[in-house]
Amino acid sequence: MSDGPLPPVPDGRVFRRSLDRDLPVAVAAEGCTIHDAAGRAYLDAAGGAIVVGVGHGRSTVVEAMARQAAAVGYTHGTVFTTEPLEAYARELAPHLPMEGPAIYPVSGGSEAVETALKLARAYHLGRGEADRWIVISRWGSYHGNTLGALDLSGRKPLRRPYEGWLGRFRHVSAAYPYRAGEPSAQALGDPAELAAELERAIETAGPRTVAAFVAEPIVGATLGAVVPPDGYWPAIAEVCHRHGVLLVADEVMTGFGRTGRWFGVDHWGVRPDILVAAKGVTGGYFPFGLAVAAGEVYEAVRRGGFTHGFTFSHSGVGAAAAREVLRILEDESLVAAAAAKGERLLALLRDRLGGHPNVGEVRGRGLLIGLELVADRESRAPFPRSARVVETILGAAREQGLLLYSGTGNADGLNGDIVLVGPPFVVTDPEMERIVEGLAEAVAGGLEVATRTPGAGARA
Repeated sequence: MSDGPLPPVPDGRVFRRSLDRDLPVAVAAEGCTIHDAAGRAYLDAAGGAIVVGVGHGRSTVVEAMARQAAAVGYTHGTVFTTEPLEAYARELAPHLPMEGPAIYPVSGGSEAVETALKLARAYHLGRGEADRWIVISRWGSYHGNTLGALDLSGRKPLRRPYEGWLGRFRHVSAAYPYRAGEPSAQALGDPAELAAELERAIETAGPRTVAAFVAEPIVGATLGAVVPPDGYWPAIAEVCHRHGVLLVADEVMTGFGRTGRWFGVDHWGVRPDILVAAKGVTGGYFPFGLAVAAGEVYEAVRRGGFTHGFTFSHSGVGAAAAREVLRILEDESLVAAAAAKGERLLALLRDRLGGHPNVGEVRGRGLLIGLELVADRESRAPFPRSARVVETILGAAREQGLLLYSGTGNADGLNGDIVLVGPPFVVTDPEMERIVEGLAEAVAGGLEVATRTPGAGARA
């Protein structure tokens, strides 16, 4: 929160996510651009929150939603199915990295993760293994903001206010080569060490007590587009399968082409038992997410039953939006475009900012790219949280009409600053060049302002 005066509070207010400043009113958007009521245009270099893939202003998505809403707006998922939902499941299946997938549609990423947790439990109950309830994830991860998903998450700044309600799940080290071996980062960089640590955690929990291991293929805003070391995912999959532990891939941010493949795990040929997705499923046009069970998991759950459900799951309108987004991704080859444009954008960013004294690393895959900001490149020391470095940089970028995404606490759970870049897949080359130059200007200007804080320690 800001230390300055808060804006006045009107009657009939919106409880905003940003409590310390007034927000512009968005009135129109197309491609990679958002317009506000004051006539300003913003280049959306983050796809909102790494959500928008096919671009803003896709009229065919809106038309598909309108057709379904006009025909049938809502039915309860225990009473009816809809044609768009059934068709979407069939059309999506060839892209999913699993055999015989069955999709459970929900309203977003947190609900998808909660569903995956219950699916894992139901799978083991269906197989007569009632002692399997423990779930392991990683420090430096993010899986959502409902209590179950937050407990699974290893993002300490988000956990901190609610620690008294958390503690059911267990965590192992982040696969974070840049800060490997730093005790405060709880990170390792060697795939063999990471796999051995997971195996020890499974064995320590006790024979046949661990239900699932959950991880993001490439970590998003929590660590800043951290790609795991080569060999990590195959080694992790082998450990899980050998111990009868379900492998759950959290593809909420990485799925549907964001990393230049349909799903993040595709980079390593890994086939999870359960996969969760949201964000890019509809590209922001409708709140819609998925928990996907591989055929073997689905059959075990079907035999044993599944006590679960949400009022707005299995939405026909959401499925209509998702189906049209899927068609656009396929027909316009946007997954391949994300791969090619991602390589170009990453090269531009590394050329422009890779040698900056306060940029520790520029990394990522596809159109999911992160910059880790540091007070000192040699020691990798982070800026203190009190300096609010990334907030100042994002503010400077916003002033010039450039929208970015951020993360904090990556270095030690409190300190550390990340800038995340993830424009829609329709981003043009001139727009990418503008992103790079705008970010460079924002870093320079933002650091100059932020490091006036005593003790910030930057070498700007």
